[in-house]
Amino acid sequence: MSGESENPIRVKAFQHTPTEPLGFFEKIFAEQNVPFEYARLWEGDPVSMGDATHLVFLGGPMSVNDESELPWLKGEKELIRRAVKTRVPVLGLCLGAQLIASAHGATVYRFVNETGWCPVHTTPDSTGVFASFPNTFHVFQMHGETFHLPVGGRLQCSGDNVPHQGFRLGSALGLQFHLEMTDVLIRDWIKGERKFLKERIGRDTERYLATSNRLCRQVAVEFLYRDFRNTR
Repeated sequence: MSGESENPIRVKAFQHTPTEPLGFFEKIFAEQNVPFEYARLWEGDPVSMGDATHLVFLGGPMSVNDESELPWLKGEKELIRRAVKTRVPVLGLCLGAQLIASAHGATVYRFVNETGWCPVHTTPDSTGVFASFPNTFHVFQMHGETFHLPVGGRLQCSGDNVPHQGFRLGSALGLQFHLEMTDVLIRDWIKGERKFLKERIGRDTERYLATSNRLCRQVAVEFLYRDFRNTR
């Protein structure tokens, strides 16, 4: 647990692999004096809400379709459905976004591999914080699957190669991309990539990371403080 305040907000992050933590969100939560904790699922931590008020579902190399090998995926989907039904704020990043979609009946499937910084675009249906985002912005990607939009989902961001990049569904926000990135995380994630790709990502990181961090902060503030009780 991090944070020592009387803040009524308590974040629980469901982590699927040691290399994919909250990243820059940790810094923001600490600045906001918001306590947070991890459920480290690969270590056997239970899939439960506990006393949390806000839920984050992080990325990972597995597929949401791997329930037979990783039964906690089914538990996560059940928790997501309960949370959205009761208007608990839910944020999904990459695999987390796919979990939100799958939890609500949408298909998740193999598609275009995206690795590195890619442009995405807000849509005419963008609401809340995304209505104030630039029309086009660059985000860090590392995925090979995508999802259909679940029934009732509202597309917030679209990509040139992967159309479904961000969506809202009630109190849930799913982002296919990684706003949580830091210099350290990026270097760790790309250490096994080919030299030319590492060099390109390094140049792009210098160009785009500061803006990504700023947008991450905007999303985090909305996630923490928006009242979803009247969200449809």
